[in-house]
Amino acid sequence: MWQDLVFLAGSALSIVFLAPTVRDATAKVPLGSSVPSMTIGAIYACTYATMGMTFSAAGSLGVATMWSLIVSYRAPVDRTGPTNALYFARNTLVRGYRTATSLYGTEQQSHANHEPSGD
Repeated sequence: MWQDLVFLAGSALSIVFLAPTVRDATAKVPLGSSVPSMTIGAIYACTYATMGMTFSAAGSLGVATMWSLIVSYRAPVDRTGPTNALYFARNTLVRGYRTATSLYGTEQQSHANHEPSGD
């Protein structure tokens, strides 16, 4: 199927364009960009594989691998390795929790400032 080869070509170009970032030891790519890109590449690889698009799956797996290298070694944090993805996930959950509790707390405060109705 020709579509499989088109997706493979797109993935191969992505790999070529990501290679300089992987090779540049001074590159710093935010985890907020690299972790989602890595995850999407892995999801696409699994999806293509289940559709029988072997070449597309291999290409997407290659893209996911490149992004995982960027996550591991080009993040603007003091540590290196795959634990950077876990660090990003943990921080995202903490920020989401803080946002939710601050919104909930603000709502509670606004209700507390009003007099109850005299029904």
